[in-house]
Amino acid sequence: MTQKPTREQALKLRTRLKSKKPKFRRQESWRYKRVSQVWRRPDGMDSKMRRKVKGWPRSAEIGYRGPKKARNLHPSGYEEILVRNVDDLAKVDPKIQAIRIAHTVGMRKRAEISMRAGEKHIYIVNPLPEEKPAAEAEEAEEEEAEEVTKEEEEGKEAEKMAETEPEAKVVQGEGEGEGRSTEEEKS
Repeated sequence: MTQKPTREQALKLRTRLKSKKPKFRRQESWRYKRVSQVWRRPDGMDSKMRRKVKGWPRSAEIGYRGPKKARNLHPSGYEEILVRNVDDLAKVDPKIQAIRIAHTVGMRKRAEISMRAGEKHIYIVNPLPEEKPAAEAEEAEEEEAEEVTKEEEEGKEAEKMAETEPEAKVVQGEGEGEGRSTEEEKS
């Protein structure tokens, strides 16, 4: 009798099988824009895809299913449990289960849940974004300040250049709004 795969072996097998599995597309979705690519089983009387004619895309079948031990598992190998409050953490087994904090939970409760989960060594699938350490934040602020001073210096240099160059002033003529510069008058 064959030995059943462990959870880790089943996960590896699932990833290997998934790489070979084709992308199942709805019949004729490549032909018409109005037909979306979301899978629908072909059921027409003359449908070549339903009859599995050579050259037509594969249909989704039970043979493409993953190993039983790896079904409904997160890629990390844990079973996902949805958590909405701190009390839900009591039902979680940290060895085989991980938590996903519900999207409706606010930042304060989310921080409390993640703190308690850390104490119990529970894996969080969607953890809080990590804040930058204080040293990195200060360095980033210094860099921004340096950029601002460089921009100010460039602006001052541009003003000095404008002051040193002679400007050509336009003087209105007596005719039909003809303008000429003062440099033309001198010559």
